[in-house]
Amino acid sequence: MNAQAARLQMVEQQVRAWAVLDPRVLAAMGSVPRESYVPSAYAQAAYADAPIPLGGGHSVLSPSLDGRILQALSLKPGESVLEVGTGSGFLSACLSAMGVSVRSVEIEPELARAAADRLKADGRHSVTVEVADATTLECAAAYDAVLVSAALPVYDTRYQQWLRPGGRLFAVVGRRAPMEAVLVTRAPTGEFQRESLFETQIEPLLHATAPSTFRF
Repeated sequence: MNAQAARLQMVEQQVRAWAVLDPRVLAAMGSVPRESYVPSAYAQAAYADAPIPLGGGHSVLSPSLDGRILQALSLKPGESVLEVGTGSGFLSACLSAMGVSVRSVEIEPELARAAADRLKADGRHSVTVEVADATTLECAAAYDAVLVSAALPVYDTRYQQWLRPGGRLFAVVGRRAPMEAVLVTRAPTGEFQRESLFETQIEPLLHATAPSTFRF
């Protein structure tokens, strides 16, 4: 595989084709060796526009979805990002390539270790990875952006509370396809504004709040 040519094709024919036009996003995704962030058995499929299994029911998001997420967050160099669900570390690396500092939490210890090793080998020193359950995590309102990379069965307001004024939250909400990708922005005055972005489908967040059930 000619990785450089495959990376360019991914950016131009998959990511850009799904209305990702932010040049900083395209440049970041074009600079990260995606083949280094997938299991070796899937290296030849690293640039396919499809999820790639990581084991244990987890997967790497598709490149086009990664691009839409990065574009939606409107990141600026020097900003701070909290990523919920490190996965393989690929999206963490793209965030780093955009000049932001990343705190990434991953509930699965093996995934966290593997992602941390990949990021270190790739020189992504602005990313820290820790083993934690985001559903019990206590955070201050200290982040310019929060990214939840697994689906919330119902929208949970805990994640938006971690945003500082002007901050943005990306999340996917729903129990089955089609799920709704949303962007929540915290206004300087403190209130939250929610925008529906597009429909997608990703794996659920472990231990996420379940929908209420009614019994008659």
